[in-house]
Amino acid sequence: MIERVVEVRNQRGLHARAAARLVRLASRFQSDIKLSRCNERQEVDGKSILGILLLAARQGTRLRIMTQGADEEEAAEAVTTLFEQRFGEEQ
Repeated sequence: MIERVVEVRNQRGLHARAAARLVRLASRFQSDIKLSRCNERQEVDGKSILGILLLAARQGTRLRIMTQGADEEEAAEAVTTLFEQRFGEEQ
């Protein structure tokens, strides 16, 4: 299992369009992808738009990403990159 911490950097946070991009990306991988707010136990499925929206992650929110499976490294890298690129919304 791989764990990484990312920060929501885009101005509008993890809103519906960003969540949809994350789900589309996560669904390309065989690995399980889970997200949670740092210091909270509740985990959501990274392939579930409803779960991601329930995180209510605003700009500045720190999230823990956990990937586990055959392509866990690639999945962790891709999801981390999506957050770092602010979901393609702003420079």
